[in-house]
Amino acid sequence: MKRSARTITLHRSTVKLLAAIVAVAGFGSAWAQDPHAGHHGHPSSDAAAAAPAAEDDGMQGMEEGPAPAAAMPLSNAAPSMDHSDMKMQGGSAPADARDPHAYSDGYQLGVGQYALGSARHLHMADEHTFAAVLVDRLEWAHANGANAANWEAQAWFGGTYNRLVIKTEGEAAGGKVHDARTELLWGHAIAPYWDTQLGWRNDAGSGRPARNWLAFGVQGLAPYWFEVDATVYVGDSGRTALRLSAEYELLITQRLILQPRIEANLYGRNDPETGTGSGLSNGAVGLRLRYEINRQFAPYIGVERYQTFGNTSNMLRAAGGRSGETRFVAGVRLWF
Repeated sequence: MKRSARTITLHRSTVKLLAAIVAVAGFGSAWAQDPHAGHHGHPSSDAAAAAPAAEDDGMQGMEEGPAPAAAMPLSNAAPSMDHSDMKMQGGSAPADARDPHAYSDGYQLGVGQYALGSARHLHMADEHTFAAVLVDRLEWAHANGANAANWEAQAWFGGTYNRLVIKTEGEAAGGKVHDARTELLWGHAIAPYWDTQLGWRNDAGSGRPARNWLAFGVQGLAPYWFEVDATVYVGDSGRTALRLSAEYELLITQRLILQPRIEANLYGRNDPETGTGSGLSNGAVGLRLRYEINRQFAPYIGVERYQTFGNTSNMLRAAGGRSGETRFVAGVRLWF
C-alpha cells in the first residue's frame, strides 16, 4: 500500500511537472505570436487552455488570467494611415521654388533690349569654316659628308566635309631646290576618318624639267591609328605614278613620342630626264623621336634610310651617284 501511495504521489508530481512545461511552452509560443503579450502582462490563449488540464491533476485554484491579446476589441488596434493629403509629382510648383529665369534678370532671347532679332546666330560645328597648317617635317639632314634641308607640310581650308588642301615636299642643298613636289587638291570626307582628294600635282627642281600630274587619292587614319596617304597620278605622254606613305605615333609619355615612317614611290614608265625608272623607284624608312613642348611646337631627332631601286638605281649609279644613303636628321614639327 505504501508503494501504491508513493506511486500515486509520483504520478501526480510527474503530471504537475508536465502541465507546467506545457503551460510555459504555450506562453512562449503566445509571446512569439503576440508582440504585445510581454508589454501587457497577459498570458496567451495556449496557456489559458492548458490551465484546466492542470486543475484535473490537483492544480486547483489557479486564477484565470484576462482574455488573450487576439480577443482584444478592434478599437484598440493601430489606426490606418490616411493618404488623402499626399500629392504626387506634377502640379503647381511651391511658392518658394527657384525661378528658372532668375539668372536672366527678366531678359528674353527674342524680345527686349538684348533681342537677337530674326537672324540666325547659332550654327552647328559642320557649318563653320576652319583652317590649319601642319609642318610635319622641317629638318636638317646629314649624309655622306653633305648637308641638306628637307620639308614636308600641308595646309587646308574649309569645313567638315569639303576642304581645299595644299601639300608640299622637297629637298634643298647648296642654296638650290633639287627636288620639290606641290599638290593642290580638293578634299571630301567619305567616312569619319577618311578623305578623298582630287587635284593637280607639279614636280620641279634645279636642272630638271617640270612634270604635271592629275592626282586622285585617299588620306586618313587606318585601324590601330596608322596615318595613311595613298595617291595615284596620271601625267602627260602616258606617265603614271603611285605614292604611298604611312606613319605611326607611339607615345612613350604624354610628351615624348616615337614616330616610325615609311614612304614609297612607283612609276609606270622610265623617265631619263628626271632620273626615274619604272616600277618601284625609291623609298625611305625613318624613325624620329620628338618632344612636344606643346602641341604646336615639337623638336625631334632621328635617323632615316633612303634607297633607290631598279631602273632608278641603275640611272643614278651611271651618273656617278649613290643608290642609297643613311641620313641623320634633326628638326621641328609645327602646327598652326
